[in-house]
Amino acid sequence: MTRKFSPSTLSLGVAFALFSLNAAHATSGYFASGYGINNEAVAGVGAALPQDALTIAINPAGLTQLGHQLNIGLDVFAPDRSANIIGNAFGPDANYDGNGVKTFYIPNIGYSHPLNDDVTLGIAAYGNGGMNTNYKVNPYGRFGATGTAGVNLEQLFISPAVGWKINDHNSIGIAANIVYQRFNAKGISVFGGFSQDPSHISNNGNDDSYGVGARIGWIGKFNDYLSLGASYQTKTRMSKFDQYAGLFADNGRFDVPENYTLGFAVKPLNNLTIGFDWQRILYSDVAAVGNSFGALLQGKPLGAKDGSGFGWQDVDVYKLGAVWQATPQLTLRGGFSINQQPIPQSETFLNILAPATIEKHLTLGASWAINAKDDISASYTHAFDQKVNGANSIPVGFPHSGFGGGNANIQLQENSYGVAWNHKF
Repeated sequence: MTRKFSPSTLSLGVAFALFSLNAAHATSGYFASGYGINNEAVAGVGAALPQDALTIAINPAGLTQLGHQLNIGLDVFAPDRSANIIGNAFGPDANYDGNGVKTFYIPNIGYSHPLNDDVTLGIAAYGNGGMNTNYKVNPYGRFGATGTAGVNLEQLFISPAVGWKINDHNSIGIAANIVYQRFNAKGISVFGGFSQDPSHISNNGNDDSYGVGARIGWIGKFNDYLSLGASYQTKTRMSKFDQYAGLFADNGRFDVPENYTLGFAVKPLNNLTIGFDWQRILYSDVAAVGNSFGALLQGKPLGAKDGSGFGWQDVDVYKLGAVWQATPQLTLRGGFSINQQPIPQSETFLNILAPATIEKHLTLGASWAINAKDDISASYTHAFDQKVNGANSIPVGFPHSGFGGGNANIQLQENSYGVAWNHKF
């Protein structure tokens, strides 16, 4: 049977996506820990466990298992970020609160529409991740910085996709990732003396960046009890943040890193599914994120082709989740994830601006079927408090006057509450 795909659905997705600009998410590094309320409730497990059309963000091959549906969700995200500086020659030990903005509202939308028994089209709009800090008391004030300090990174994906059922056991999918980024930084002009372009490092307002990438995926459903899945997202080359060409390496370029996921799902009981994913995010391959701040000591200024960055390492993320159909109306979910620390102890000084220290997430969720076509889902994510203590993180003998040594310690904890409406046509 052939079905018509309505162009109005694409317009809906784009319009919703333009509304969905917001910076922060429960994070593994700066990537979201899950996509869509149902996926968030199982700690992001989704390579072989598609639950709704937001599977496009994880493994677009999952579209072939969904049928015709619409998913609209909203997360209320509350991070708690802080830092302190100790043992520094330019001032006494001090604590800094980065919570100038306390709450973020993050919508997402997904839609899937089978064309026939083998091919399903879909679109998703979602925040891939982000970072926000706002220090009313500037941690860099002791070095001459003025005003409030912080950064705001917003990363939006609009992803049209297609899934194709090759045979009874195998499906593949591909999604085009149309990416929009927005960034601003303030209160860090003190670093202008270490930049090749000091007028484009701080307090230049919002700047925009665009790019296009892709995600491909495969799901093998071998029987009623076991599925395997794999997906790969290309590195997305982005246009440059011209207003911050003196901050990010390669004259303001901030690409989206390559990442890939492998996973499985098993059904030990007819009403219970358990899934596991391993994800690897290659942060170090993006110069602005992965280059060491210490490159300044080697004569590589901020903004240069191989200039200093935030010093992040690649991250392995391990996710475990479960879905239990408790009754015909009630579905319960839960999950746990753990990831490597992206920020080395030697790199905490600049990462006062981006304290993405989270290593563990615990998640819970449920869905309630209102009728045969509609259900409401809810999720809760707690990212456990994690601190990274600096180790020789503030340079003593820096170029010019130096920063007086000592250490910067950074800390983050997160809570996220989500709700979604899911409609099957």
